[in-house]
Amino acid sequence: MTQGPRLTPLAESLPASVPFVGPETQERDRGHPFIARLGANESLFGPAPSVIEAMANAASETWKYGDAQSWNLRVALADHLGVGMDHIMVGEGIDGLLGYLVRLTVGQGDRVVTSQGAYPTFNYHVAGFGGELVTVPYRDDHEDPDALIAKAREVDAKLVYIANPDNPMGTWHDAARMQAMIDAVPDGTLLVLDEAYLEFAPEGTAPAIDPDDPRVIRMRTFSKAYGMAGARVGYAIGAKPLITAFHKIRNHFGMARVSQAGAVAALADQDYLAEVQAKVTVARGRIAEIAAENGLATLPSATNFVAIDCGADGDFARRVLSELIARDIFVRMPFAAPQDRCIRVSVGDPADLDAFAAALPDALAAARNA
Repeated sequence: MTQGPRLTPLAESLPASVPFVGPETQERDRGHPFIARLGANESLFGPAPSVIEAMANAASETWKYGDAQSWNLRVALADHLGVGMDHIMVGEGIDGLLGYLVRLTVGQGDRVVTSQGAYPTFNYHVAGFGGELVTVPYRDDHEDPDALIAKAREVDAKLVYIANPDNPMGTWHDAARMQAMIDAVPDGTLLVLDEAYLEFAPEGTAPAIDPDDPRVIRMRTFSKAYGMAGARVGYAIGAKPLITAFHKIRNHFGMARVSQAGAVAALADQDYLAEVQAKVTVARGRIAEIAAENGLATLPSATNFVAIDCGADGDFARRVLSELIARDIFVRMPFAAPQDRCIRVSVGDPADLDAFAAALPDALAAARNA
């Protein structure tokens, strides 16, 4: 008999699964498409016309590898952020950067602290490199900075992760609270501050960037407000020694030439970003109206999605989710109790939200009668 691949003991112990079941997978399983794609927190408003033009122009040069240093993009980001380009690392979305960071810092048995039910792709990377995940609960549907820091100190964590604004709840802390968290990071621990949704948050959400602060690395993306989720462009801001260390292990040709060109154009088109931000504000209000029309409450959101409290427990919310999917509406929900009493609905254009509004009453009725 031919022997199969000789996996490492760690790899052998891991499930062959991914953190999210994508809408395309669900559509293949169902045999037909969704009519409203409101579950992945993509920007249904798409990228700016200037971005599409830049990417189309770059497509003719796809025979070339992308710039391994993402030089033009890092220069543009440095100018936009007011930091040196040596403090910026570009990677294959925040997901790719999280994988590199965990590989750099987490060995077998090293402890990492996060919130129970927070962004699962981070947990996926920690498991993949043999780290031990330690969790703390949310507090009032917010991640709890004080509890995260206390637990990191207690277990001597290598990393402590928080998203601000938060995914999956959409809640947020102000800059002063986040700066206090940075200031409280224990020696030997690195704070991973995921700011993927920052462009949707109120002014005063993000603390000022100190690029030389070794206690924190900040991660941002072009996947959300800039409408480029499929292009996979994220970036990290951190102290130079840590940013330099990424070169030890990163995929040096991981960034496509077309993606780099699109991100440079997106950053230059701040007028379009402002248009998207305005549309997101309107759509969040529409989702809240739809929820209220059905006797449901929503959580305040600083993201491009809204968490709707289904008014019962996680089992009921899962039935609502299933009934919406059966009616061709793709949404998602938090994984951990008590946050799993909610469903999470991404903003969309009026037609998408009208489809959601039409499906929700029947989905709720079917869930209640199940």
